[in-house]
Amino acid sequence: MKTALVMGASGDIGEAVCRRLAADGWSLYCHYHQHEEKVLNFVSDLQNGYPQQDFFMVSLDMLDHRKIPPFLQQLFQVDGIVFASGYTKYGLLTEHSLEDISGLWKVHMETPLLLIKALQDKLQRSEHSRIVFVGSVYGIAGSSMETVYSAVKGAQQSFVKAYAKEVATLGITVNCIAPGAVATQMNRSWTEAELTGLKEDIPLGRLAMTKEIAAAVSYLFSEDAQYTTGITLPITGGWLY
Repeated sequence: MKTALVMGASGDIGEAVCRRLAADGWSLYCHYHQHEEKVLNFVSDLQNGYPQQDFFMVSLDMLDHRKIPPFLQQLFQVDGIVFASGYTKYGLLTEHSLEDISGLWKVHMETPLLLIKALQDKLQRSEHSRIVFVGSVYGIAGSSMETVYSAVKGAQQSFVKAYAKEVATLGITVNCIAPGAVATQMNRSWTEAELTGLKEDIPLGRLAMTKEIAAAVSYLFSEDAQYTTGITLPITGGWLY
């Protein structure tokens, strides 16, 4: 049975990805650091809905590299990884502290690379292994007031291009999804006027739904996507692309 590790399962996009991959027949390691109760609730739903599959909760603070070795010891078969963990920091570059910059780098790039490096042996044992980063359109277009976030998202896309070439002969595909504005908790602090203005800028006139991001992960994890690697797939409603 295929098993995937979903980093950031406690987020809205991460949960949607878990639900979609479970429906596709995947067993899952559902990673969280915060919001344990939320993950416990939907993992319980998955266990009841798909009793022939396995669902595990695994915890890791992605800012603390000392916790990576014991985290890895919990993982046995791994056929795919989704990196849906992440956060942004609003403000001018001059307002970002060293801790702000380091934290964004670790969560979006450094820890994912360390995990991939450690799990490559497991991935290459699979008939078709998948790695998917949930990036951002800001990695393509850039965003003022989110310069460091834009930088690490752009770095994800560059890594995908390079690593896809490196592991192609091992049967591992590596891709990135670049969502635009998605209806998640991250955007619920926006005012109604700000949301209205944003929607007016998006050609399709609305924010993406989390299930639409999960559908893209589902495709890239499918056997039909065996020849798709090294790409960044924008899911933006026509916005900023």
